[in-house]
Amino acid sequence: MKEIELKAALFDLDGVVFNTEPQYTVFWGEQCREFHPEHPGLEQEIKGQTLVQIFDRWFDGELLSRREEVTRRLNDFEASMSYDYVEGLECFVASLHQHGVKTAVVTSSNKPKMESVYRQRPEFRKLFDAVLTSEDFAQSKPSPDCYLKAAARFGAEPNECVVLEDSFNGLRSGRAAGMFVVGLATTNSRESIEGLSDCQISDYKEMNYKILKELWQAI
Repeated sequence: MKEIELKAALFDLDGVVFNTEPQYTVFWGEQCREFHPEHPGLEQEIKGQTLVQIFDRWFDGELLSRREEVTRRLNDFEASMSYDYVEGLECFVASLHQHGVKTAVVTSSNKPKMESVYRQRPEFRKLFDAVLTSEDFAQSKPSPDCYLKAAARFGAEPNECVVLEDSFNGLRSGRAAGMFVVGLATTNSRESIEGLSDCQISDYKEMNYKILKELWQAI
């Protein structure tokens, strides 16, 4: 049993806080059919990747000039998206706070995207203790940089933190940071994320501080 204290829970945003991944699949499905009709199902392959990663792999060469247009489309889309919490999220975060656990959102989303979130969800600013966006770290997931910086924000060591993630790159980022990783089966199947996470959940309906701490201590 661990003698150390659970100090921080670090949440990805899309697919972990908000159930937005199905909406992104629709958006990227439209872009992929337009720009890469030769690659059916590409929107499934790029799930969890940052915009930079998508552009570097799929919008280079002749499509380089179309990046600005796609970025504008994405910004417009995000401004009108529905930001619905993953079921049970608010109660789970409240349970963590009641036991002194700090919470942060650690996302590859940018500040303009977060402004859209704040407009639709004004209570979001008070829900978490900190929000780190792409502007706050030099390397994107799967680099551990973002989660290590979030831990440092709270003065916590990696083994005192829990990461909650849904995408393959995000799960790898949490693992590389040396943290306990909870996999959300909201974007990918439970089976596909088992090897990248210490435990898997579908939502937060049955999750609270006590259950999380027991899972964390068992590893």
